[in-house]
Amino acid sequence: MALNSHQRQFLKAQAHSLKPLVMLGNDGLSEAVIKEIDSTIEHHELIKVKLNAGDGRKDQALEAASAVKAELVSVVGRVAVLFRQRKDDSRFILPR
Repeated sequence: MALNSHQRQFLKAQAHSLKPLVMLGNDGLSEAVIKEIDSTIEHHELIKVKLNAGDGRKDQALEAASAVKAELVSVVGRVAVLFRQRKDDSRFILPR
C-alpha cells in the first residue's frame, strides 16, 4: 500500500508526540532488531525507530521498512517513522 502525500502528512502529525520504541545499534539491522520492529509495529501500527549514527540513514530506514513490510513515512535526522496498518482493527483511518 503506497501512501499519498495527505496520508503521509496525517501520519507524521500522529507520530509527532511518539518516542522511538526501537533503536538500531552498531550491528545495524540484525535478525533480532527485525523481530523487535515487527512485533512493535504489529502492536502499535505507527512507530519511530532511532537509526544508527552512520551515513545512509535513509537506506537503513528503507531496509527496515521493507524487512517488516511497512511503509516509510519519514526520516528526520536519526529518527524514522514506519507505518503498517492492521487489516482488521486499525487505529488509524487514513485520509484519501
